[in-house]
Amino acid sequence: MSLRLGEIAEALGGCLHGDAQVCIERLAPLETAGANALSFLSNPRYQQQLAASQAACVIVAPAMADSARARGACIVAEDPYVYFARATQLWKRRTAPPLRAGVHPSAVVSADAQVHATACVGPLCVVERGACIGAGTVLHPRVTVGENCHIGERCVLHSGAVIGADGFGFASERGTWVKIEQLGAVRIGDDVEIGANTCIDRGALDDTVIEDGVKIDNLVQIGHNVRVGRHSAMAGCVGVAGSAQIGERCTFGGGAIVLGHLSVANDVHVSAATVVTRSLARPGQYTGMFPIDDNARWEKNAATLKQLHSLRERIKALEGLLQNNKIERS
Repeated sequence: MSLRLGEIAEALGGCLHGDAQVCIERLAPLETAGANALSFLSNPRYQQQLAASQAACVIVAPAMADSARARGACIVAEDPYVYFARATQLWKRRTAPPLRAGVHPSAVVSADAQVHATACVGPLCVVERGACIGAGTVLHPRVTVGENCHIGERCVLHSGAVIGADGFGFASERGTWVKIEQLGAVRIGDDVEIGANTCIDRGALDDTVIEDGVKIDNLVQIGHNVRVGRHSAMAGCVGVAGSAQIGERCTFGGGAIVLGHLSVANDVHVSAATVVTRSLARPGQYTGMFPIDDNARWEKNAATLKQLHSLRERIKALEGLLQNNKIERS
C-alpha cells in the first residue's frame, strides 16, 4: 500500500511543498518515521525532532513552514493534528476492506428490534427487543444492546460494550437490599463512539442519554440517568455515577470520577485521576490529585491533611483576637 504525496494533498487539501510523486508507504511519529513515511508536528516544543526526522514529508502549521521546508518536503495545514487524523482515515479507506452492512449469522437480534439496512451487526452481538440501531452504525463483536435502547446514526461500538444493563439501584430494608427495577432505557445520539468493554446503564425511570458526537474510551462506566452533552470525551476507566449531568464539549482524563447527582458545565476539562466531588458551574481545567510520594512521607502529609479543618478554625480564632486588639488600641 502506498499513496503519492500529490494524492494525499489532493484528497485532504493543505499546501504541499515538495515532490508530489514521492510515495508514502506508512504513517509514523516523527522520531521513528523513515524515508517512506508521512508524519506530523502539532506542538512547537518538538521542533528539534522535526529537524532530526527522516520522514519523507511532515505535516506542519504555517508558523513552522520555514523550518519544515529547510528540512525537506512538508504539507502546511492550519491544524496538523486534525490533518493527520484525516490522513489516517484516508489510509484506512484505501487499505482496509469496507465493513459490509447486515447482521452476522452468529448475532442474536430480536424480531422486535429495528436494525437499519445500512448498519453492521458483528459476530456474537445481541440486540434485544425494542432496541433500535441507526443507519451506518457499526456494532463490533460481542456488543450487547439492551431492550428498548436506541443507538443513533454513524455510531461505532467496540467489542464487549454493554448498552442498557440495569443501573445500580437498591433500597435498604432492615439490613437487606430490595431491587429497584430499572424501567428507563439508554438513548445514544449520532456520531458517537464507545470503547471496548464500556458499560452504559439504563435509567431507573427516565433514560440515560449520550448526546451527539460524544467519544467514550474503553472500560468506562456510565451510571443510570446520566446525561453526557454533545461532543464531550472520556478517556479510559472514567466513572460517572448515577444522575450526574455532564455538559457539552467536556473532557475527562483517564481514571477521573464524577460523583452522583452533580452537574458539570459546558467546556469543563477534568484532569486524569481527579474525583469531582461538587458541581462545576464554570468552564475551565480542574484537577484534584494528591501527588505521589514515598509511602512514609505520604502518610505524614495525609495525617496533616486530616488536621486542616481544626487548623483553619484556630487561625480564624487568632485572626479574631488580632482584630479585637486593633480595635481596642484604636
